[in-house]
Amino acid sequence: MEQASHMFATFWALVPPLVAIALALITKEVYLSLFLGIICGALFYTNFNPIMTVTSIFETMVDNVNLMIIIFLIMLGMMVALMNAAGGSAAYGRWAAKHIKSRTGTLLATFALGVLIFVDDYFNCLTVGSVMRPVADKHRISREKLAYIIDATAAPVCIIAPVSSWAAAVTSSLGDSGADIDGFAMFIQAIPYNLYALLTLIMVITISIGNLDFGAMRRAEELIQAKIDVRESAEEEGNPNGKVIDLILPVVVLILGCVCGLLYTGGFFTPDHANFLNFITGFSDCNSSLGLVIGAFVALLFTFVYYMCRRVITFKGFTDCLPQGFKAMVPAVLILTLAWTLQGFVNALGATEFIKTILTAENINTFGIVIPAILFLMAFGISFATGTSWGTMAILLPIVVALPFIELGNSTLLVISIAASMAGAVCGDHCSPISDTTIMSSAGAGCDHIKHVNTQMPYAMLVAGVSFVGYLLCGVLQSVLGNWTAVIVLPVSAAALIGILIGIRAVNNKKA
Repeated sequence: MEQASHMFATFWALVPPLVAIALALITKEVYLSLFLGIICGALFYTNFNPIMTVTSIFETMVDNVNLMIIIFLIMLGMMVALMNAAGGSAAYGRWAAKHIKSRTGTLLATFALGVLIFVDDYFNCLTVGSVMRPVADKHRISREKLAYIIDATAAPVCIIAPVSSWAAAVTSSLGDSGADIDGFAMFIQAIPYNLYALLTLIMVITISIGNLDFGAMRRAEELIQAKIDVRESAEEEGNPNGKVIDLILPVVVLILGCVCGLLYTGGFFTPDHANFLNFITGFSDCNSSLGLVIGAFVALLFTFVYYMCRRVITFKGFTDCLPQGFKAMVPAVLILTLAWTLQGFVNALGATEFIKTILTAENINTFGIVIPAILFLMAFGISFATGTSWGTMAILLPIVVALPFIELGNSTLLVISIAASMAGAVCGDHCSPISDTTIMSSAGAGCDHIKHVNTQMPYAMLVAGVSFVGYLLCGVLQSVLGNWTAVIVLPVSAAALIGILIGIRAVNNKKA
């Protein structure tokens, strides 16, 4: 539906998501906040025509909802219900109780699992959450803390993993810029400069080993540890004959199925395709949504056959788990549907065109060495307001590549600027209440969504602050150190972050 909105390509294009975010943080009601943001966007889009406002809401919803991702979520929910009913989750919980004997061990195990599942952030959030929830509950780790670690090992890991759906998205955005560059090679070169992603991983390790919390997260942790009765996920349910393999094997098949599904959609297995048996291009050209659905379907079918052969679940038990898994994913599906609809109005109101009027080559050249830091802030703002890091990168990366870095003989600054744009996009996505990754981290951990946002925000903003200073340092040093800039900036930034965390712990100990 085409509309000639009077607010097209103006600052007003960013107002609807800002309204939704503000209301969500104030009222703690994410559904209503998102819907009011959608209404605001629809009013702007239709020039306040009441009839067209109503129709445009549903038309935009139909056009922007990713049905494949919803199917993927539902099938994962079904698999989780099956693993619980078969006793696999409870068996893993019993095994973990014997072998993972501390909170620190549980946090590091969650971190390690999140890093290992680097293929896709959606897959990461839900799989890590379903596996580690029972263990986290047993060791009195708050759902808010679990959700943070899941979120911190989702997008930040995927954005530095060469074989992931995110690498494919970045490579595609760089390739669509029209510049004569190798998008995948540029992605690889940018990894050491992706400060936010790398520092977030360092942050998780530091707070896990040091048992360090602050802000709203510290209050959530104190509350869960003070409780006498602590919930234990799936421990009291399921077949008592279930074994750990009943959890591990379906998850392994799910991982392999998703990887193969992604490669299949990229033409890796098609003999007459240009990407036949080419692992890198097969991933970079994949259809991530379809690939994940294929993998989840194969895993669900395998799980049914495997559990029936193991006799840990009956046919009726299997059919009962299907609607249970669907119901478990309804909150996440509803929030995602509303968030996608809101993003549709943001796009229809010309947010991309508005950003392009600000980020011109002339304006960028004026700021010189602070370009990476400015791009980091701009990417953060766009991603936070729109709730999409992929959309942010699709807007910024072609513009950054078009800037005359190479003509001026400064390819290092181009790489740093690309990395800063990606880092800012991930940071904004990490903080935004309307981000799909944030939503699914809440769903995976079984945590209230707004509580997850509120407890995660101080942690993310601390890393963002250190990253911003790091990009200022990159801008200053890149003219002297060239390609070796990351060798200095990354260790200095990591040391600064760890030093700040040690200082926070000292302050907390004094208050205790």
